[in-house]
Amino acid sequence: MRLLELWKKLCRAHRSDDETAQAGVREFFLPRLTLGFFLRAAAVAIIALIVFGLLLIPCVIDGASMVPTYAEHGFNFCWRGRYWFSQPRRGDVVILRYDKKVYYLKRVIGVAGDTVEFRSGKLFVNGKMQDEPYIRYFCSWDLPPYKVEAGHCYVVGDNRSQSINEHVFGSVSVKRILGAPLF
Repeated sequence: MRLLELWKKLCRAHRSDDETAQAGVREFFLPRLTLGFFLRAAAVAIIALIVFGLLLIPCVIDGASMVPTYAEHGFNFCWRGRYWFSQPRRGDVVILRYDKKVYYLKRVIGVAGDTVEFRSGKLFVNGKMQDEPYIRYFCSWDLPPYKVEAGHCYVVGDNRSQSINEHVFGSVSVKRILGAPLF
């Protein structure tokens, strides 16, 4: 309650005595540089830093590895809170850190202890063929069985129409997973 009262006091300190439309426009584009103005600007900057620096990381999608689930060129946010209290599960779409400023958008197809393999383009996990309704294009991948290590996930893109040699996929440490796409 006290914070709300402080906010209202700061807003009142910024108001103009001239409440005409012209004064309102002038105040909006050329505000008086009062203490209240600087406190509000600082509060907005701190909130933006917390939200877009720690919780929602802006990500540009530049690649076709997740087509058709995500467009080849697009924009999304990485929601860092998605895996604060849980581990990635099979089927989750995750954003993982590849390099300092390079992130990959991939789907988890295997978790620790799973055995993952591809036979004639079909995904098998622990010997059972998986239904993957998000796969739209023909896939001819063949990959021998691979057992996912503890603390790792096996990730791959949804667009498997290209040769297996042209894709970046495989086992990644759970520590490299930043979060999940916001939308």
